[in-house]
Amino acid sequence: MNGDATATIGPGGASRASGLGPARDPAFDRATALHVVAASLLAWLLDACDFFIVLFTLDDVAHSFQVSLQSILLAPTLTLLTRPIGAFLCGHAADRYGRKPVMIATIVVYSVIEILSAFAPTVTVFLFLRALFGVALGGEWGVGTSLLMESIPRSWRGTASGILQAGYPAGYLLASLLFLLLPVVGWRGLFILGGGALVAALYIWVRVPESPEWLQRHRQQGTDAVRAPGLWSIVRNNAALCLFAVTLMAAFNFMSHGSQDLYPKVFLGLERGLPHPTITLIVVLYNIAAIAGGLFFGVLSQKIGRQYSIALAGILTLPFLPLWALSHSAFWLAAGAVCIQFCVQGAWGVVPAYLSELSPPSVRATFPGLAYQCGNLIAAGNALLQTWIAAFLGTGLAPALMLTVGGAATVVVTLILLNATRYARSRPIG
Repeated sequence: MNGDATATIGPGGASRASGLGPARDPAFDRATALHVVAASLLAWLLDACDFFIVLFTLDDVAHSFQVSLQSILLAPTLTLLTRPIGAFLCGHAADRYGRKPVMIATIVVYSVIEILSAFAPTVTVFLFLRALFGVALGGEWGVGTSLLMESIPRSWRGTASGILQAGYPAGYLLASLLFLLLPVVGWRGLFILGGGALVAALYIWVRVPESPEWLQRHRQQGTDAVRAPGLWSIVRNNAALCLFAVTLMAAFNFMSHGSQDLYPKVFLGLERGLPHPTITLIVVLYNIAAIAGGLFFGVLSQKIGRQYSIALAGILTLPFLPLWALSHSAFWLAAGAVCIQFCVQGAWGVVPAYLSELSPPSVRATFPGLAYQCGNLIAAGNALLQTWIAAFLGTGLAPALMLTVGGAATVVVTLILLNATRYARSRPIG
């Protein structure tokens, strides 16, 4: 793969072949590094916010187009299905033409699509736009991650990883706040506000330089565009690595979606009978805990390594499952949800750094995002699986929630520790 050997996974999840190191450009100072961190966080936060605005307004959109809620539920499904396409297309472009221009283009595209969705004349046009939004949504994370990890000092990576991933629950919170404006601006107004993500593109254009590592490869090759390998080349030359990464990310996504998708409305609302204000409070609390968890385990990964930080977060998830799913009072349900999201999203907080360090250099914008989105695609049937388990057992959602999240956490911990053991055995003595 353009000289890249199949990566050997090193300490803390870092790849010996990755070449990912601290910024080497003398002009790249601390202030610039802070701008890169802020821009990557802002882009992912606003991307997530735009996605959640759709979920919050599904019934309003259905009423506006005079169709059933089931018809509008196709919108988030189509967005999830097209995310791997965006991860490959945008990642491939970023590996070839640079992180910064593709990052800006991706943000502009998803912002424009969000605004166009507000003016969709029919439900067919609306669904088509949401499918296109999925392409941009899938592309932004991988490109932003590669730009961030290649542009900051090595000692910052764990913290920056936690900050970046905290953008997802922070986007959830921002969408929740914007949703309060629904009676004033309507669902179309919320979509227009979502288009304000264009400010992130402007920020990157003005304040963020190109990845110094990409620039170095560009200068070494002496071409107008760095030659990036195709998808088949990536898989063929890194088959074991790709299988490991996609399986790991599928488990990660089952752990995340399994603890979030049905929990607020279906489990807390329908099964536990909690009132809407109480559910909203619990959602806010566990999203704050998710942000804190991502930051905590991201920083911890700088001290004990990526793999062991992820494993610790996964292991800590397991004893909190009964509190989270079997409780009946609002207080203990909230306590369980806070603990679970602290651990689940804490493990996720290490993922950007872990996948970037795992990736071969020439596909660092493609590989992490594609592995993430392919894993997400595999986990897309999480809600159906949980409802099927609940119906099969005839005991409500609680056992299904525990089985899926607990099973996914166990797979994450097992894969991570097996990989750590594999590296320890392959490391030369002395």
